[in-house]
Amino acid sequence: MKKYIIALILLVCPLIVLAQNPVPYVIYTKSGKQTNFTKLIKDASKKDVVLFGEFHDNSIVHWLQLKLTQTLADKQAVMLGAEMFEADNQSGLDKYLAAEVDQRGMDSLVRLWNNYKTDYKPLVDLAKEKKLVFIATNVPRRYASKVFKEGVESLELLTEQEKTWMAPLPFPYDKNLPGYLKMMKMFEDHANENLPKAQAIKDATMAYFIQKNHQDNVLFIHFNGSYHSDNYEGINWYLNEYKPDLKLLTISTVSQEDLSKLDPEHLNKADYIIVTDKEITKTF
Repeated sequence: MKKYIIALILLVCPLIVLAQNPVPYVIYTKSGKQTNFTKLIKDASKKDVVLFGEFHDNSIVHWLQLKLTQTLADKQAVMLGAEMFEADNQSGLDKYLAAEVDQRGMDSLVRLWNNYKTDYKPLVDLAKEKKLVFIATNVPRRYASKVFKEGVESLELLTEQEKTWMAPLPFPYDKNLPGYLKMMKMFEDHANENLPKAQAIKDATMAYFIQKNHQDNVLFIHFNGSYHSDNYEGINWYLNEYKPDLKLLTISTVSQEDLSKLDPEHLNKADYIIVTDKEITKTF
């Protein structure tokens, strides 16, 4: 009986602490078990690729991305990549990392997101400081837009140089993946079959450049919107198509009012789910 009481106390105590002391985030496993940053780091260190799914405007998650990268880079070889940089801007990013241009020079060479300085510059500067490779993995936005407006077939008319900035054509595509079906339903009033394909060319391209640049015994940490890797779809699905032997770990970001447990809808969304308080400051 005494053992059961002790077990109950161990189970309830964390929930009491959460209720009495406001916290900005809690980390859960895919099964809904509360875990911590140390365990996440330990698990990530054993993988080939980490897909860190974010909310683009979440200040806490951007801070955690930086801390995760710093911690792993201090203990093993890592390389970075991100959705936020498009493949045709790789040379500009490389010039900044090699200190051939300053931030003003990078601003003129690379199409940077509006929240770059607050949310992604710390990661790029960390890569510069530690001399880490940083891969621009995303397809140039104009080509995803072209797929939406004109269809995948339109990409075949691009120059050979332009085709180097995306996944090899034709790229694999499964219209019945739940994420793509959900997208069609969400935008059913003005959606056509090209909508999920425009998303797919992004997912495929990011996966292609991750596996192309991955090196043995080097952990590739990739930053992307959660919707690009949630439910083991998107980038994750394409990595399994291109290089199925890679050991992957996925992280998702969700937001809840109650952090004491993981809402059922988020179970199995990723290997680790970061739940942030709904009142967390947005960066834009």
